[in-house]
Amino acid sequence: MATYPFEQSALLVTVSMLALLVPIRLSSAVPIAHDPNGFESIPWGSTLTEIGAFTKIDEAGRLQTYELTGQPPLLGAIPVDSLRFTTFEKKFGRVTVRYTGHASHAKILTYLESLYGPLDRTPGQIAAGPIKVYTWHGMYTEVTLRFESGLERGIIFFESRTLPEKLKDETSSTAF
Repeated sequence: MATYPFEQSALLVTVSMLALLVPIRLSSAVPIAHDPNGFESIPWGSTLTEIGAFTKIDEAGRLQTYELTGQPPLLGAIPVDSLRFTTFEKKFGRVTVRYTGHASHAKILTYLESLYGPLDRTPGQIAAGPIKVYTWHGMYTEVTLRFESGLERGIIFFESRTLPEKLKDETSSTAF
């Protein structure tokens, strides 16, 4: 089937217009002043089975996923929908938090800023639009929050910066 230059141009314009309809705005990454080298007192690289407060909920080859045993999922003191801990070859490397609601989002954002540093609120620097992404980078830890305003759902990744290549090979970091 022959393609014509006009058809290719029309396709490019259509794809470009679609990209404008769903803007994703990224905020500037904030450096973490005091990197915790882990998540809530659990150091990256720990063996979660030795801690005893976790129940394995999934195993996919070299990746294992855990939840806290007998506790409601909380981020600090904020209730969330789920809190999952991922290990790679039994070494702790990621926490995935899912939550819903604008009120929860506001509380979580305040909590994360209190731990990792304030976001740059200069006009043009803060995320705007239907999908907001915030990032904090430390020497050992990276925190990424993604919130979809229209669906009122958020996902946060707390990740070891020493294991990310191994974890990203096995899982999607943007999946809800």
